[in-house]
This record gives sequence, structure tokens and C-alpha cells, in this order.
Amino acid sequence: MAANFWTSSHYKQLMEQEEVDVVHPLDKERGISVEDFKLIKFHMSNHMIKLAQHIKVRQRVVATAVTYMRRVYTRKSMVEFEPRLVALACMYLASKAEESIRFIPTYIFADPDEYKYELKDILGMEMKVLEALNYYLVVFHPYRSLSEFLQDAAINDVNMNQITWGIVNDTYKMDLILVHPPYRIALACIYIASVHTEKDITAWFEDLHEDMNLVKNIAMEILDFYENYRSITEEKVNSAFSKLALKP
Repeated sequence: MAANFWTSSHYKQLMEQEEVDVVHPLDKERGISVEDFKLIKFHMSNHMIKLAQHIKVRQRVVATAVTYMRRVYTRKSMVEFEPRLVALACMYLASKAEESIRFIPTYIFADPDEYKYELKDILGMEMKVLEALNYYLVVFHPYRSLSEFLQDAAINDVNMNQITWGIVNDTYKMDLILVHPPYRIALACIYIASVHTEKDITAWFEDLHEDMNLVKNIAMEILDFYENYRSITEEKVNSAFSKLALKP
């Protein structure tokens, strides 16, 4: 799994956290801070997850869409690329990339909400998103590695497995997929779940010959996110969006 990733094209897409956290000059002019930047991306990730649940799109499609959205904002400003429209364009693009092309008709003919866009708006932004991504749509997710790891470790604890999958899904509310190898994200989620459920799989981890310091560092990032998640309020979200002159 590790060998496959390091020879993949996705490997070349990985960035340092400092690069991912750079706020575009146009957004800076509006007073957007790094915290605002992260908050808006977090809010949009949640929005995309809820939309996907509403129209019954597979989790992998959502994960790909969120990854596209996060990649876009390492290159483009939120002022020019309006987050809600980018979210929809990324959902549509991911639906096609993951061969689940039900998104557009389902969305367009669903009950309208206050932020409904026309089909032409979504298609227009889709082209802009494609250009921003340099037409590179490959995404390696932690899911495949996670399934193989859980099977290899012979973890038959249903509760631990469910917790692990839930943590992996939550990592898309962060920028981890842009910074870390997906298989290592999967290991970090297994590590957190094993500690939480008090399941000792130390010997299995040792047999992997993986740098556990790197795995534990990712685990700490995830736990820090959970801790900070509690302090996110609607007021903070509204404040961040107001700087873009947008309603969340």
C-alpha cells in the first residue's frame, strides 16, 4: 500500500501544511485570516457532506469532491471562486470522476433552497475548477488502505471498526488529504480508535515497519481538530463569511 502510493501521481500533489495555509492575496485584502480560511473550508466540507446525505451520494464521491475543493483553494481565492458554487461544481465533477453521475439532475430537481444555482452556473464553475486543478482529478483516499489494514490486523471489534471509519470520514473536514499519504492517515485513525477502545495492536503496528512518530503526529492533528471543533460557533462562521460579503 505504501509502495503503491509513493510511485503514484498523487504523491507529487502533496504539499506542506504551511503551503496549504497560505491565504490568497485577494482574500487577505478582505481581512480573511488563516483561521477564517480554515473555518470556511470546514463549513463548506460539512455543507457538502450534508448535501450528499440528502441526495444519497456515496461517501467516496463526497471525499473526492472535498479534496477537489481544498486543492482549488491552494491556488485560487474565495473572492473569485465563490465557496458554495465551488462546492457544487466539485460535487458534480467528483460524481463524474467516481462514475456516479446522479448529482446534477438530483440537485437541480430537488426542492429549491435559498442558495440554489442554475445548471449553467454549476457547469461554468466546473470548467474553472478543472482549470484550477490543472485537469488533474486523481485522488488516493485512505478507504482502501483502511479496509486492507483492518483485515490484516484481524480486528473483529465492530465498535472499533465503526469508530475508525467515522474518524477517516472526519479527516475530510481538515486538510490532511493534501498533506499526508492516505495510507498513513488510515493508520492514524486506526491508532486513535485502538487507544479509544483500549485494544492493544502494538505488535501489529511494529510489524508494519512504519514510522510511528509520523503516524502519531497525524493522530495528534486529528485529536487537536476534535478539541478545536467544540469552539466553532455559528457566530465565527458568519464572521468569516461576512468578510467575503457572503452569507454562509
